[in-house]
Amino acid sequence: MGAYMYILRCADDSFYVGSTTDLERRVYQHNEGEGAAYTRRRRPVKLEYAAEFESIVEAYAFEKQVQNWSRAKRQALIDGDFDRLQESARKKFDRG
Repeated sequence: MGAYMYILRCADDSFYVGSTTDLERRVYQHNEGEGAAYTRRRRPVKLEYAAEFESIVEAYAFEKQVQNWSRAKRQALIDGDFDRLQESARKKFDRG
C-alpha cells in the first residue's frame, strides 16, 4: 500500500503539509471540515503537491522535514524547480 506526503493550498493562500495512505479521501476530509483544525478554518483547500512513498513512516518523515521549510522552499518543491529548491536550502549568513 502506498502512502503520500502532500501540500495543500488553503483559501488564505497558506500551505498545509500532511501525510496519509488515502490521498483522495484525505483531501475530501479537509474540504469537508473533517481534517486538521488548521484547514477547517481555511477552506476550501486545493491539493498542490503529492509525493508517494512505500510506507506511511517514510511519508510522515518527509512531512516533518517539509513542515520546517520556508514558504519559498515549499513553493519551489510544488513548482518542481529543483535549482530554486537547492538555492533555498543554502544558509545565508551575514558576513558583515
